[in-house]
Amino acid sequence: MMKDWIKSGSPWIWMTAGAVALSVLSVFFVLWMTAAKGLTHFWPKAVLQTTFRDGEQLVRVIGELREVEEVSVRRLQEAGFKIDTQQPFVERALIKLGNRDLTGQDFRWFPLPLLGEFDYPRDILTVERHEWGNFYGHLKAVKEGEQVVAEGPQAWGELQARVQRAQGLFRQILRIEKDDIGDVNYRIEQLRLRERKAQLQGKLDEALKAELAQQRAALDAEFAQLQQQLQALREAIGRDTLVAEIADGRTVEIKLALVADVYQPNAMSTPQKISHYVRKFWEFLTDDPREANTEGGIFPAIFGTVTMVLVMSVIVTPFGIMAAIYMREYAKQGPLIRIIRVSVNNLAGVPSIVYGVFGLGFFVYLLGGNIDRLFYPEALPAPTFGTPGLMWASLTLAILTLPVVIVATEEGLARVPRSVREGSLALGATKAETLIRTVLPMASPAMMTGLILAVARAAGEVAPLMLVGVVKLAPSLPIDGYPPFIHLERKFMHLGFHIYDVGFQSPNVEAARPLVYATALLLVILIMVLNLAAIHLRNHLREKYRGLESV
Repeated sequence: MMKDWIKSGSPWIWMTAGAVALSVLSVFFVLWMTAAKGLTHFWPKAVLQTTFRDGEQLVRVIGELREVEEVSVRRLQEAGFKIDTQQPFVERALIKLGNRDLTGQDFRWFPLPLLGEFDYPRDILTVERHEWGNFYGHLKAVKEGEQVVAEGPQAWGELQARVQRAQGLFRQILRIEKDDIGDVNYRIEQLRLRERKAQLQGKLDEALKAELAQQRAALDAEFAQLQQQLQALREAIGRDTLVAEIADGRTVEIKLALVADVYQPNAMSTPQKISHYVRKFWEFLTDDPREANTEGGIFPAIFGTVTMVLVMSVIVTPFGIMAAIYMREYAKQGPLIRIIRVSVNNLAGVPSIVYGVFGLGFFVYLLGGNIDRLFYPEALPAPTFGTPGLMWASLTLAILTLPVVIVATEEGLARVPRSVREGSLALGATKAETLIRTVLPMASPAMMTGLILAVARAAGEVAPLMLVGVVKLAPSLPIDGYPPFIHLERKFMHLGFHIYDVGFQSPNVEAARPLVYATALLLVILIMVLNLAAIHLRNHLREKYRGLESV
């Protein structure tokens, strides 16, 4: 009975089904864990207030409860905590204290037996700042200059109105600094390069010098005017101050110019919390990062990743498809083609960091350096293309993913029946017409699948990009309103490198951890969408040309 069951092949079917089910469960578990730890970061967390028995002193503690874990009493006693209990293990709590500019600590572990009862006062503020992270405290008053304009229960309403005013002024300052002054600096740099180019060509005469001087004077006047506007806005935004009492009883004043957001999480209703969550998640997707990438958004990383993948796709698609067409349709099948196929397959197994080293040496130093000497001599010694950038990162990843496109395209061409080719030729079509109008459309499912799988791999690569273009923070996007509009020489941010940087290079690991999970979830979803799109497109094209395959 058992032998017949084994001979029937049923055990192998069940083993295969079990392996598939286990793989699917593993994927869903990774997604669930990442989502649970990442997406909850944007929910407004309640701020507790309790007491901590530090030796003979009783200290007030204000902060967010982040984590609770079990730890041995002996370990806590060795750390200096005086815990009187017979139990071998107790729980300890990780509390985000904030106020690290005042106390030097952002997070701290507290043994639960040494903490008092948890209280959640409704008047506790959570202040998100542009620098130094969160601030927690009891709101006492709002000041305009040195004059108190509201205190007590009336302070919260006054504070909300003045924070909105400060945020509007902050956006105006940011627009002038980033857009208007950036535009003036760009034009000044263009004048400098024009003057340098004319000097190298021997065309810098007195008339040109006068013209350049006149334009530079106009730009300097425009720059001075913008600086005056900035000074007025900075004085206006520095007018208001909030006064709050922190855990140790001190009264602290915070300029509203430093405040990114302020709310009372313990007093928020559920609709207010949902609105806050949506707003923070949108800011995460659309804002620039701040505080060493541990706060703010990841829009430059999303933009850089998508731009790099698009440029890489434009490069890898024609070369990969043409190489596969030549090897399958035109080249004489012999030892040389077999060696090339083996080499292509081997390239798929080369560690990605090797491609990064090759890209740095060949593309950046060799090609980029020569391009600078030939086409951008006026910018030297400052490199233009002779430094890591978007172009070289895209080319490096194009070479890295080229084997995937070649192999997938070749497999698609091999599946086209020979009778289709012969029928097309018998009807009078040339070999090129047969290839373009008959063979390639039938092989397009495999070609598109190979391309999108290459895109999915490129979106998750990190190691080679660290050498050929990706940076921690890119102040300028690769695409903007200045000619030639697509700046392939610029450095860029990338989601994969952003995860590495925030997770392993951040000075505040506990604060950065939720952002690591949120960014990782976004990257995983992006790769899954690309793969699902590949499957859907492949199935659609397969159904479209199913009739030809049966010929």
